[in-house]
Amino acid sequence: MDELFEDPLEHKDQATTNAPPPPQMPLAARMRPRVLDEYFGQQHILGKGKLLRRAVEADRFTSLIFYGPPGVGKTSLAELISQRTDSRFINLSGVESNVAQIRQAAETALQFLRTRKQMTTLFVDEIHRFNKSQQDVLLPHIERGTMRFIGATTHNPYFYVNSPLVSRSQVFQLEPLSEDDLRDILDATLKDRERGLGRLDIDLSPEAATHLAVMCDGDARKLLTALELAILTTEPDEQGTYQIDLTIIEESIQRKTVVYDGDGDEHYDTISAFIKSMRGSDPDATIYWLAKMLYAGEDIRFIARRIVIAASEDVGMADSNALQVAVAAQQAVEFIGMPEARIPLAHAAIYIATAPKSNRAYAAINAATQDIGKGRTLAVPVHLRSKTRKKLATEGGAADKSDANYSYAHDYQDGFVPQAYLPEGRVYYQPTTHGLEKRIGERLSYWREQFEQQRNKK
Repeated sequence: MDELFEDPLEHKDQATTNAPPPPQMPLAARMRPRVLDEYFGQQHILGKGKLLRRAVEADRFTSLIFYGPPGVGKTSLAELISQRTDSRFINLSGVESNVAQIRQAAETALQFLRTRKQMTTLFVDEIHRFNKSQQDVLLPHIERGTMRFIGATTHNPYFYVNSPLVSRSQVFQLEPLSEDDLRDILDATLKDRERGLGRLDIDLSPEAATHLAVMCDGDARKLLTALELAILTTEPDEQGTYQIDLTIIEESIQRKTVVYDGDGDEHYDTISAFIKSMRGSDPDATIYWLAKMLYAGEDIRFIARRIVIAASEDVGMADSNALQVAVAAQQAVEFIGMPEARIPLAHAAIYIATAPKSNRAYAAINAATQDIGKGRTLAVPVHLRSKTRKKLATEGGAADKSDANYSYAHDYQDGFVPQAYLPEGRVYYQPTTHGLEKRIGERLSYWREQFEQQRNKK
């Protein structure tokens, strides 16, 4: 009977058993946690009393979606949950699996539920790789409770996973592991004689350990892969000790890889931090986020566009030179390219960050646009209409009044004459007292007084 329901898709990873792992398995795979107590990090969802831990311990959950950067424990957590709840565990890949495999997994899950009263947990890694039809195949089986579903993704599921599937799942965000978490994983690996490196005499210098924890950027898989490479490529000394110093670790991990997705959360979060740092007048934070984007290979034209927008949106009339500097940087970027393009980008970004701030031009156009969209459209006053309109009116026999009352501003002292430019006295632009806008505000205050007096005369 057991053979009848053997499932070729069922995942029998050594991480879910007590059998010793095969020696050819990578260290990162061997060191997958076997129980929750061996799981490091994610205390915001797995700490005592937290929602996910309560749901798992009470065996009261249906479908889950984990999302976060690589190497933070999404797959390990799914396997631990399956083990903790005594359910079968089937592992599918969003890259390699197809609709037929999903249906086969669901049929097998139904057989086990009917004959053995055993629940199946279907884990789909990189669920965002499934297209809409593949994701939709899961829905009826989740609805009927045929199986539990756990999805893992490095992309925000609210954008990359179908809404019906998200609405049927609890979504948990996993954060990059802290340096302390990585040091704990490192220590556990060096002590573990069964799965880790505990049988070897390894002398890992404190400097090397610190460098490894920092450069892995919250990724446990990267940490263990670099450590394993360091051991495999180092000969033990005469006493049989592997002397792993900072130089060896630097060679093993090479260039730090920043967690950065060109179209996902890291992209949007980083550019948001960059813009808000410029707006908030913090040049140091501005340069840090700029450096991160450049290091990760962000499109320099995209960065330049955001600086140009900030020059008008956040600095505006307080220092109109900001827009000139930003546009000049954008043109320089097109002309010289990377790596030198980072210099004018830094120049312009720091200028924006340290300039006086005003968003009143931005607010003015928004307010006027809102009025046009929601209110009655104002007619152009007769004296402001074009000469073409005047000519057409004359040819049609109408009275020639199109600009009879228009006053040419340059004919008056200071180039200013009060007259009606709007049928109603609306105010959209309200200058601040920041930078050059203070002088603009003083001048505008006088002009608006004259406009008001002129309207009252009528």
